[in-house]
Amino acid sequence: MKHDPENLVDLLQIAPFHRWLGLKIVQQSNDHLELEMPWRDELVSNPVIGAVHGGILASLIDLTGLYTVIAAGGVAKATADLRVDYHRPATKGPLRAIGQVIKLGKTISTADTRILDDDDRLVASGRGTYLST
Repeated sequence: MKHDPENLVDLLQIAPFHRWLGLKIVQQSNDHLELEMPWRDELVSNPVIGAVHGGILASLIDLTGLYTVIAAGGVAKATADLRVDYHRPATKGPLRAIGQVIKLGKTISTADTRILDDDDRLVASGRGTYLST
């Protein structure tokens, strides 16, 4: 099923996990999507330094890539592969996830995502491939 990129705000609210993350669209174009996730203490896995759990960052990369493909008019039903690189701890403020379509395909699409902290520092990046059939 192909989703309408115009209804992306509604799609972000479909799953309870997505709602729990509190994702908001900052910018959207035909090959680019920027989401913001608010800071919450529940995200922290290392209380000594106050760092966000890596699984949350991986989820943010995955969801941003998937919704970037949809925003570009592609179909993304499931994640086929996900690669994540962690660059520094995410320790304060909201996080911005910036997705860019690499390739829209008939069966597989690919998107890259960068996550920036409140000081515009790169905390994580990754690439997802998404099945469309």
